[in-house]
Formats: sequence, C-alpha cells, structure tokens
Amino acid sequence: MGIFNKIFGNSDTSETPEPSKIHWTPLTDMDQLDTIVETSKTQPVAIFKHSTRCGISNMVIKQFEKSYDLEANQMKVYYLDLLNYRPISQEIAARFQVWHESPQLIVIKNGSTVAHASHSQINALPLAQFV
Repeated sequence: MGIFNKIFGNSDTSETPEPSKIHWTPLTDMDQLDTIVETSKTQPVAIFKHSTRCGISNMVIKQFEKSYDLEANQMKVYYLDLLNYRPISQEIAARFQVWHESPQLIVIKNGSTVAHASHSQINALPLAQFV
C-alpha cells in the first residue's frame, strides 16, 4: 500500500504533515470575489480550486505546497473547497472567464485572469513571473 499512500495520501493521522509555506485564505463568501479583484490591482492573487474527495486534487495540492517558493507578501493565495462552495466556483468561472476544472489554479492581476492551469499543469505554472 506504500505507493498508494504516496500518490493519494495516507489516512494515518499519526504522521504530522509539514506546515505549508503558503498563507492560505479560505474563499467561503461570494463577496470575497470583489476583494480579490481589488487586491489584484496592487498584488497578484491566486485562487486554488480544490476537491477534497479527489485523489488527483489531493496529490496536486501537496505538490503545489511543497514547490511554492514565493514570500507571503508577493502573492495572495485563496483556497476554495469546491464541494462546500460550488456556487462560488461557478461565479469564478463566469467572472474570470475560465472554464471550471478541478484542481485548478487561477492567477489574477488588475482584475483579470493572467494565467490558469489545471491538474498536473498547476505545478508547471511559473508564479514568480506574475509578481
């Protein structure tokens, strides 16, 4: 079962996960989308859309957290739990004109989408170029 735990995560709670370098901001309210647009005028914003029941999404978010190398003040990063906030996800797709996928990362600057990626392409997205 070792390889499956590496790919899909281990349900053994005795292991303490590494703390994330990312200062996640939970995206739980539709009004936060207006805040994201305003913030993006002075600082790039990323939205990570995550499905908590999807093995691929779990693997990608772990890889994203390990490879994230920006300082906290360089980019504001929001986390959206798709299963609990589906209407917000649908509004993100409409407002930022990015077809919904999961997992998905959307980068916003000056109120507009400047980059987006889904699945394994998320970790290939060079976030430093948007800072």
